[in-house]
Amino acid sequence: MPPAGVKSRPAHRCTECGYASAKWVGRCPECQAWGTIQEVGTPASPLRAVAAGPVTAPAVPIAQVELAAARAVPTGIDEFDRVLGGGLVPGAVLLVAGEPGVGKSTLLLEVAHRVAASNGPALVVSGEESAAQVRLRAERIGALHDRLYLAAETELSAVLAHVEDVAPSLLVLDSVQTVRSPAVEGTDGGSTQVRAVASALTAVAKSRGMTTILVGHVTKDGAIAGPRTLEHLVDVVVSFDGERHSTLRLIRAMKNRFGPADEIGCFEIGDNGVVGVPDPSHLFVSRRTAPVPGSCVTVTLEGSRPLLAEVQALVAASGGGGSPRRAVSGLDSQRVAMVNAVVERRGRVRLADADVFAASVGGVRIAEPAADLALALAIASAAKDVPLPRGLVAVGEVGLSGEIRRVGGTGRRLAEAARQGYKVALVPEDAGSAPKGMRLVEVPDLGAAFARLF
Repeated sequence: MPPAGVKSRPAHRCTECGYASAKWVGRCPECQAWGTIQEVGTPASPLRAVAAGPVTAPAVPIAQVELAAARAVPTGIDEFDRVLGGGLVPGAVLLVAGEPGVGKSTLLLEVAHRVAASNGPALVVSGEESAAQVRLRAERIGALHDRLYLAAETELSAVLAHVEDVAPSLLVLDSVQTVRSPAVEGTDGGSTQVRAVASALTAVAKSRGMTTILVGHVTKDGAIAGPRTLEHLVDVVVSFDGERHSTLRLIRAMKNRFGPADEIGCFEIGDNGVVGVPDPSHLFVSRRTAPVPGSCVTVTLEGSRPLLAEVQALVAASGGGGSPRRAVSGLDSQRVAMVNAVVERRGRVRLADADVFAASVGGVRIAEPAADLALALAIASAAKDVPLPRGLVAVGEVGLSGEIRRVGGTGRRLAEAARQGYKVALVPEDAGSAPKGMRLVEVPDLGAAFARLF
């Protein structure tokens, strides 16, 4: 208790990151979010001594812990299982986020159908669509099954009642922002409600050994909507993205407690649902009879999967009256600006008075440095209007001094390029042995690469 005559000051806490403050401020000093500081009552009393209490289970040697409950169960959708590390783990909670209309609901309905057919009852709870709308989609993709249950609810208590009645092995909630908990205050879809709903479903999933998939919204910049604590509560965070005008969809694991967190799965969306693409390299490379200027092929590494990707560039005379334009699509704009400056300064290619456009083919996003060399060659090829040799692939990171550095997984990258029929690879020095049927051309810096090709 505070001394007599001294008023207790209310405490304030950020609903996004949990930062505590003695007074209200408009912007959280920790996470820089606006309007998230809320009053939570008087400051907490000093910590009291805690006596030992009952335990849920006795501690055992780590070698004697049972592994059966943590083994992944395949869903039958190979690309989805690859991203998850083998399949769905009983009791695991997954958060699947993506833009509206990208195909999340369609894919998860197919996942629930596969689980219902092979592993027990599955329950799909929709808070955004009516049961009839989901039924129509299920008929269209052939996802009807006697053990696949469907409900349309927006109250957490009703969702938990359905779980008690059906006792599913898999619960799909679409989406977590549409369900509200009557036990806490806050607007529907707000940080407090989302956190309460996710916490309650996580507790139920762990106690029942029920795999739970929560569908989440994304913000305008592509980040997962809601408090960051939501990502810490779940076991797996999966991003489902793709261009609205393209049929290609990519699934990336951003967090995974049961497997690698950098795997990627490729799908193609159509009238019959979302279909996995086991060999997607051909989707990211143009098929043409003759080489054209401003195009170069590289090999990106997504987790353990090497993917061929084509980088294109266009260099055109600037219209004058201002600074030249720099437009980027599918690539890291900061990385493109750096490579563009290195090409001009170290490669002796004049770009100061020209518009430069750079893009990837097929809607794939390329962010790793291994594509630097291909991007530099594409820009130089477009500026000189000279096409690169047919069957050439380039892998390497470009430094600010123009040197070309090695990247990880060079052997797997070159093996994939050789399997796709590429005969020549432009690589940094000491890149290792060449795959059968491929010739390596080692270059120490960008000037040497340009001298060999132009």
